[in-house]
Amino acid sequence: MPTMQDVAELAGVSAKTVSRVFNDDPHVLPDTRLRVEEAMRTLNYVPNVLARTFRAGRSSSVGVAVPDVVDPFFAAVVRAVERVCSASGLTTLVTSIGDDPARERPVLEALLRTQLMGLVLAPVAADHAWLAPWMETTPIEFVDRGPIDLDADSFVEDDRHGSYLATQHLLQHGHTRVAFLADQTHPPSTRRRLEGYTEALTDAGLPLDERLIAFDAGSESGAALELDRLRRLADPPTAAFSSNARVTMHAFAALKQSATAFVSFGDFPMADRLTPSVSVIDQDPARLGRLAATRALERFSAPDARYEAATVVPVSLTLRTSCGCP
Repeated sequence: MPTMQDVAELAGVSAKTVSRVFNDDPHVLPDTRLRVEEAMRTLNYVPNVLARTFRAGRSSSVGVAVPDVVDPFFAAVVRAVERVCSASGLTTLVTSIGDDPARERPVLEALLRTQLMGLVLAPVAADHAWLAPWMETTPIEFVDRGPIDLDADSFVEDDRHGSYLATQHLLQHGHTRVAFLADQTHPPSTRRRLEGYTEALTDAGLPLDERLIAFDAGSESGAALELDRLRRLADPPTAAFSSNARVTMHAFAALKQSATAFVSFGDFPMADRLTPSVSVIDQDPARLGRLAATRALERFSAPDARYEAATVVPVSLTLRTSCGCP
């Protein structure tokens, strides 16, 4: 059976370039891509990742498990994984875990029993030690939220710095009472964003007022109740940092009605078309999904290779009008 090195020699390129062409890397020059693709056809090349599935008697599928496939952030992760797998001739099995940590294990065990080539996971539970035996045969890549009590790859955004930037920006607008809106307390991403929020207040010489932290804004009614509670404080907030796009969408109407300045962690469809348009900490969920899926296939093909386990993807502040900017 021809190898990747055989393709590289025929095309006059490196094996790494062959891998980049196979994974549809957009940075490969068009003439180089054509030479490599022609060499693949000439040699009838079957990529190593697929050949290994045949030898191991496995399905040619990668699993993706996220809290909610409808959520714009996780939908982008799923689409990116599907693109990487499709370019490798693989199928993708997608499932929603939901928000109940107790549901995570049975859902994942059912998925892992299908003999996956890899699993991309955005977890909701607070213990992943039980996955260790599965990782002996199946690469598991964590996205958005890192593993707990488990040595595994993680691909996360810089939550702490992003929330610091958002809170700092609101403080620079003159707000000294900034609320923190969230929908769950347990995800590591929420805790990191709360840490960034707290750090920004500390650096500005402001005390942390725990009454301004709202953890029940996970629905439109919940967000409305939390914002009503905040407005009834003797010294209510004049601005808010929303810890994720779901909360922002639920809280938008109440925030607009109360003329509260706000910034969202995470962009979402039509956020730039709303009135006010929503200032956001801009994430790149597609990049997270792409990196995780690629790593899963790399680990499947070369399980003994060494990789950097923790990857933190930078975020940036996109200014619109909800924060008070013109």
